[in-house]
Amino acid sequence: MLSAAAEDYLKTIYKLRAEAATVTTQALADRLGVAAPSATAMVKKLAAMKLLRHTPYRGVELTAAGEKIALEVIRHHRLVETYLAEVLGVAWDKVHEEAERWEHVLSDEVEAKMAAALNYPTHDPHGAPIPSHDGQIAQDKWTCLAQIPAGARVTVRRVSDENAEVLRHLREIGLILNAAVEVLRSVPSEGVMQLRIDGKEQIVGAGPTKAVFVAEN
Repeated sequence: MLSAAAEDYLKTIYKLRAEAATVTTQALADRLGVAAPSATAMVKKLAAMKLLRHTPYRGVELTAAGEKIALEVIRHHRLVETYLAEVLGVAWDKVHEEAERWEHVLSDEVEAKMAAALNYPTHDPHGAPIPSHDGQIAQDKWTCLAQIPAGARVTVRRVSDENAEVLRHLREIGLILNAAVEVLRSVPSEGVMQLRIDGKEQIVGAGPTKAVFVAEN
């Protein structure tokens, strides 16, 4: 049985590969908040278990066995987030941290009952796709709000759940799932955007806009 730390590495590699073609051990260490030598040691351990491959100058990639575990952990995490939000009423900026603990200990039986109780959701409270029980996952193609030009009208489809403070701010200004947004002004050099969110004008900084993903109307 893998440790929670090992599962976190596999999950993080999967997420990083969705963001960039190459995943370095340094990028892995930065995302997990560990020292580079620690990341290198874990990568070697997981490679020996045939859960990933590490090729010099090409980075780290999961094997089929490693990806299966990563998707199972992600499924647990996103199901738990959905259960906490929809059934227990936990705020969307608090479910991520709680799910980080639950994802490693959820049994197959509880996972199945949780999914059934939620009527088999396809996305979590932040709009991220939930992998199916057999490891299939939707490949949603949304665009980062920070990249949207002035004059465009978009709808919020997903937000990053990595930063609770940013999530609280997004909720306060109305940048939540399905919010209608019009980009009035975008100043990349200043890192700010002027938005009309569900009819209300807001000045939003780079941090929040980089955490929001949208579909153009």
